[in-house]
Amino acid sequence: MYWKRYGYVVAKARLWSAVTAAVISAACPYGCSPDNLDEKNIDKTIRTLSLDEKIRLLVGTCKDQPNPPAPAPGTGSSWVTSGNDGISTSSSARKVPGSAGESYAIDRLGIPAMVYADGPAGLRIDPERADAPGEDFHCTAFPSATLMAATWDTALAEKIGQAIGEEVHEHGVDIILSPGMNIKRNPLTGRNFEYYSEDPLLSGKMAAATVRGIQSQGVGACIKHFAANNQETFRNGINVIVSERALREIYLRGFEIAVKEASPWAVMSSYNRINGTYVSQDRRLLDDILRGEWGFDGIVMTDWWGADDPVAQMEAHNNLLMPGTESQIDIIREAVEEGRLSEEILDRNLRDLFHVMVKSPSFKKYRYSDAPDLKAHAELSRQAASEGMVLLENKDMLPIEGNSRIALFGNSSYDTQAGGSGSGYVHKKYKINIAQGLEDVGYILDHDLAQMYSRHISYEKSRMQPESFWTIPVAPEMDLDDESISKAAEKADAAIFTIGRMSGEGSDRNPSKGDYYLSDLETELIAKICKAFHNKAKKVAVIVNAGDAIDFSSWNSLPDAILMAWLPGQEGGHAAADIISGRTNPSGRLPMTLARNYFDIPSSADFGLSEGHTDAVVYSEDLMVGYRYNDTFSVKPEYPFGYGLSYTRFSYSEFAVSGPDAEGRLTVSLKVRNTGDYAGKETVMIFAGKPALSEGRPVRELCGFTKTEILAPGEEATVEIHMTPDVLRQWDIKARNWTTAKGEYIFSAGSSGLKTSICLR
Repeated sequence: MYWKRYGYVVAKARLWSAVTAAVISAACPYGCSPDNLDEKNIDKTIRTLSLDEKIRLLVGTCKDQPNPPAPAPGTGSSWVTSGNDGISTSSSARKVPGSAGESYAIDRLGIPAMVYADGPAGLRIDPERADAPGEDFHCTAFPSATLMAATWDTALAEKIGQAIGEEVHEHGVDIILSPGMNIKRNPLTGRNFEYYSEDPLLSGKMAAATVRGIQSQGVGACIKHFAANNQETFRNGINVIVSERALREIYLRGFEIAVKEASPWAVMSSYNRINGTYVSQDRRLLDDILRGEWGFDGIVMTDWWGADDPVAQMEAHNNLLMPGTESQIDIIREAVEEGRLSEEILDRNLRDLFHVMVKSPSFKKYRYSDAPDLKAHAELSRQAASEGMVLLENKDMLPIEGNSRIALFGNSSYDTQAGGSGSGYVHKKYKINIAQGLEDVGYILDHDLAQMYSRHISYEKSRMQPESFWTIPVAPEMDLDDESISKAAEKADAAIFTIGRMSGEGSDRNPSKGDYYLSDLETELIAKICKAFHNKAKKVAVIVNAGDAIDFSSWNSLPDAILMAWLPGQEGGHAAADIISGRTNPSGRLPMTLARNYFDIPSSADFGLSEGHTDAVVYSEDLMVGYRYNDTFSVKPEYPFGYGLSYTRFSYSEFAVSGPDAEGRLTVSLKVRNTGDYAGKETVMIFAGKPALSEGRPVRELCGFTKTEILAPGEEATVEIHMTPDVLRQWDIKARNWTTAKGEYIFSAGSSGLKTSICLR
């Protein structure tokens, strides 16, 4: 039907383009002179454009893209492709090889092709190029967003953003599709490593800091995936059924913070539907809320091949349909010619696009170097990774004395995963595994064990696909007999076993053994190693190298120490060694709850698809995501939100809340003292219990946080956290707006037991 319907339109458009090309060069359609685009003549430039050019500018160039993925069953999402209209599909056609997409260029008006590239853990472009043999285009693989959130350090996040921004700028990219900031509704979401937290305040603040850092380098950030894109299962059209209150307070709140505090150049609309409407076709979300309520003045682009109606996407105020298909162009053109779509809508969308374009390096003709400071960025990556690793257990084992002999077990000790697959993948020049990291700080590893693991991993991976951004091969865990473990226990001073998990774009994880739960082999190995070493009065640590949560309750009583290392980037092995050796005192704190059992997680009943639905997932837990659920219903987790051990201890005192001031701000103040024997940093979290406007209110919610500088033993610091009025708001179901309830607010400082209250009238 589409071929018959649009075949004539395509032929007519090609004829129009050929005839008008010469005419436009002499005089534009409305009698204006075709001056080059600049920030002062945007409206004039729009009047200069033909209809065909306007549409082309609002749709990606279709270059170098595979066919759109098949729609998930029941999503109603489909595209019809009508050929590439002479556009090259070779990789050399891309301005920056390996980038995710480009916009259309019109040379006669000085309108450049803008370049968009992935991703959240660093810039993803091709590391090698046929037209530049011998040259190196690798980028830095930074720690995952989850690890960055575990630092609770917005200043550090901004530094990481600056480093990413420099690489974006120096490699000729205009906007990086980062940061990802969807809520960790469920630990099985495949792309959770790209996201910060289960809490929207922490997510929003970390994202805002990252965006500020990126954009300080003269390039743009694109926050994603807006919104409620919390699973990979049927992601191209899953219908998220969620209350307005939960949507506003949980799933939109982080985006709101990032928009208001950092003004990102771009927002990516997500694949999914919300309450029946595709997000990229939802005018209320993209226009009324994002632009109207929050004041966003950048561009909105679709996720790649998202939704099913390009006319509705134009009307909803998307500025770019990515990566672009010819059928989208045909459909939009026909809608304008038939009067079903106003050309003024196209002009409006172009105006936003040009306002961003004139800030871009491509518009400014920046002569990029392809030589960012990768050495400095690697050092920063190492620092961030060590500050975001979370020490979960430590029974007088860590730090381990230098020059100790260590028996290192587990595939991931020797094949440590730096990051996940898909858009969050980075083509890095190297990665430091845990084995190398330990050796580099002076530990002596069991050579026999290292050789056994090296041979096993090499053999298993030789039978797998080579590593690519979409597929990262992981060898099955190596079994060890009792004799090998016993010999290692004789020679070594301590043991470390690393558990590894890989996840990525395109699929979700499983609540099964070998994924969320340990495999039988992993459980057996930990038990045998602990028994052998404990029988000789030697201790065992376990490192978890994973993008998100796994089960701990079935095995965490066995080892003496557990370090959550996440997906720590290319310097992960060095960062883990810094913690184990005591060079860095662990200060990471959990950005999500680690449940005692998967089925203690409220979304476990409604993840993927909800019972009785073929294309929908019901957010039946409403506001009760993560710690909100555990605290409200007294469900004890294995490790609570905000948890993390240190090699030292801290005490809090003089806790007080003052205000509100003339601007409605409250100030929390307290003193933090290092009462232990090691210098270290402390994360201070402030929670508020709010008077409930309606049923189903959590008993407490994060309303502020900060991280101290390094405090020496005995040193004390005064901490102040300023809270704007919006952190105390709640969505009024009846009035359908934000309200700060009158009454008593109870504030608490993390898990310290300190509480105080204030009455707002």
